[in-house]
Amino acid sequence: MELLPVAEGTSARRRHVALLPYPGRGHINPMLCLARRLAARGLLITVVLTEEWLSLLSRPPLPPAVRLRAIPDVVPSERARGADFASFIQAVLTRMGGPVAALLEELDPPPDAIVADAMLPWAAAVARRMSVPVAVFFPQAATVFSALQEAKTLAALRPQTDQIGDGDNYFLRYIPRPASNHLADFITHSNGEGMLQAFIEGISWFTSAQYVLFNSFSKLENRALDKLRSKLSVPFYSIGPLVPDTLADEDATDNHSCYKWLDSQPKTSVLYVSLSSFLPFSNEEIKEIAVGLRLSRYPFLWAVRDSMHIQELIGEKGMVVPWCDQARVLCHPSVGGFLTHCGWNSTLEGVHAGVPMLTFPLMWDQYPNSKLIVDDWQVGLRLKDDDKRDMVGREEVARGVQRLMDLKAEESKELRRKVMELKEKSHATLREKGSSAVNFNVFVDEIMCKDGN
Repeated sequence: MELLPVAEGTSARRRHVALLPYPGRGHINPMLCLARRLAARGLLITVVLTEEWLSLLSRPPLPPAVRLRAIPDVVPSERARGADFASFIQAVLTRMGGPVAALLEELDPPPDAIVADAMLPWAAAVARRMSVPVAVFFPQAATVFSALQEAKTLAALRPQTDQIGDGDNYFLRYIPRPASNHLADFITHSNGEGMLQAFIEGISWFTSAQYVLFNSFSKLENRALDKLRSKLSVPFYSIGPLVPDTLADEDATDNHSCYKWLDSQPKTSVLYVSLSSFLPFSNEEIKEIAVGLRLSRYPFLWAVRDSMHIQELIGEKGMVVPWCDQARVLCHPSVGGFLTHCGWNSTLEGVHAGVPMLTFPLMWDQYPNSKLIVDDWQVGLRLKDDDKRDMVGREEVARGVQRLMDLKAEESKELRRKVMELKEKSHATLREKGSSAVNFNVFVDEIMCKDGN
């Protein structure tokens, strides 16, 4: 049992927090960033993963106070998640709770608090049995959380006489005006009402938690956070952006070949491309993107899992790698643009690095994230129109890249000016007196002195 001295001649057990991420990279990565920050405040941290995810993680060494523990692989493999997302969610909801609870019961010292992903509703019952407080961690945009709360309210209005088959159009009929700017778009692209309803029900357990944590900050999503502040009865803290500290992690990736290639490129000349770690593309879609990137005539670095068959399509201007440290790549001086699927972690990392974005949303929250990037913050351009379901062709890809990367064009200059303003706000919020730093310290002070119910 670890002890921390608190006063001369006395000692007290170090407070221990268990972190429970949903088993997906977009959920685990910010939770590991949170683990580092909590450990820096003197807390002992245990992060609970599946055995598969423990083997998949590519990461710099964690602080000694951060421990990783694994449960058996009771959910489908990460490589199959994108093919049957509904079944994966169902397995998380029904199979993970028991093994996680058993692992937590065996930890020494026992946890004093739990931070659980919003999509793990069984965490509330686990915390009650252990008599410890629990915080909900919402890893997506506060705007999305707000939209889900609106959708939940709309669902309660649904007439009992509505016929099955109405689908998403039901929600659109009952949207009050004015409503969230992103609600209609979010619902339309949520892969059906069933998936939307699963997410609404999944995050509804936050009312039984002691805290809600958002991976965002006030000057990024002020409207959504202000709205939530007036509606939520549970205390919440915006503590983001939870992004890697690229300076602290620098030594871990210095020898990767892509960094040497980036070093050889002119400043702000390279487009970085990353289009989801698990959602599948057809061979034809990959070909159109690859040829379009080549036709743009701008150098690019593309991180894509199955990279072997792409190299022959891209020509000499591009480099393809199966993995890279995205946060560090975005901060490299030669990177001047980011073609992204608009996952929230990628969005935050692009903002934090001050890199304008070309948006290519594929599903779920990526569509409202794209709207935030293009319409609200005006730090990016759309490659894929929100209403377009067809494949994006090579000519569209080439034109989009050229618009983003043409440093002489007024459009591109304005994007860069605005994203640099957001970058400064992102860095400022994490400084000692920044809003996210203050919120984080208040939250830590709370859990260091609070016992469970």
